[in-house]
Amino acid sequence: MTAADLAITVPEQLYAHHSGRGSTPMRSNPEVVHRDLDSLRVRPGMAALEIGTGSGYSGGMLAALVGAEGRVTSIDIDPYLTRWAQVIHYELGVDTVRCLPGDGMAGHQQSAPYDRIVAWCTPPCLPAAWVDQLAQDGLLVTPLPITALPHITVVATLGLEQGHPTVLAVREGGYMETSSAPCDTDTPTRWVDWEYRSGTDTSWISVAWRKNDDPLHTGARAALDLLLTARHTGHHHIAPEDWTSWRTWAAATQDVNLTIANTGTYDAIGHSTPASVAVLRQDGTILADSADSASLAVLREWLRGWEHAECPAVDAYRADLSKASTSEPRGWGLRLTWQPDNLG
Repeated sequence: MTAADLAITVPEQLYAHHSGRGSTPMRSNPEVVHRDLDSLRVRPGMAALEIGTGSGYSGGMLAALVGAEGRVTSIDIDPYLTRWAQVIHYELGVDTVRCLPGDGMAGHQQSAPYDRIVAWCTPPCLPAAWVDQLAQDGLLVTPLPITALPHITVVATLGLEQGHPTVLAVREGGYMETSSAPCDTDTPTRWVDWEYRSGTDTSWISVAWRKNDDPLHTGARAALDLLLTARHTGHHHIAPEDWTSWRTWAAATQDVNLTIANTGTYDAIGHSTPASVAVLRQDGTILADSADSASLAVLREWLRGWEHAECPAVDAYRADLSKASTSEPRGWGLRLTWQPDNLG
């Protein structure tokens, strides 16, 4: 039975729009929740951990999947969400879910090991705590960044091989970033190198070359200024459904000048230095500091390579985990690599 089949018995609208609490913005598309729960392959009697309680709906779905003999532990950084989710579970007679406030990056050691772990938020890397708390034959489904820039993520299904995490599958998708405190903002909570705020207008930039910038972020600020005053515009035909393919391709270049920015409505991905910038927005607009921009030449080369590879899907890449650097939380980073022989 799929999660969508079980959804008939779990009232998503009650969780998302409870009359006592009102609507909660911290919820995911039910169809996406169902997809990721199906990847988790939950069976009756299992112990499950979810990171990100949200409205409580995903916890209710997990409770239905593990059945009366199973148990679900749900962790969220926001105690407001965990309190209300627990109340709704109680009202529905669901007594196999414990909703607890806490830092989801640490998991919940007290109830480990878990047969299944699922995260509805994106950590900066795969936390070692989650791996340590996963049963040897367990499965873990989580969004993960594929480069140290916001919004460039995949959803990975992972298992254990001799105690070490291994990637079983990747597909497109992602959720909001994990945070050390409750938040509700359109600006990413990590890896933003410079930002302007003026009333309701916000613009920000994130650069892969931040380690070479100075403590005042002078280079990132200069790149964002160039983007906001771009003297060259162009257009590249990109369908909305191809955006995930494009951002994955750009990340897989592992170029030290990879950049993502937002100047209002759309994310834009491309190349930058303190002296040049060129990005492709989600609507197909190309912005660059000038028509002969060095960054624009690189961006065009990336686009040619992507089109020559026929805009590959996320699952066409090789996925590898490696120990995260010491500057990140203890865990593993995920990288995708495009191999020329994938062209056939």
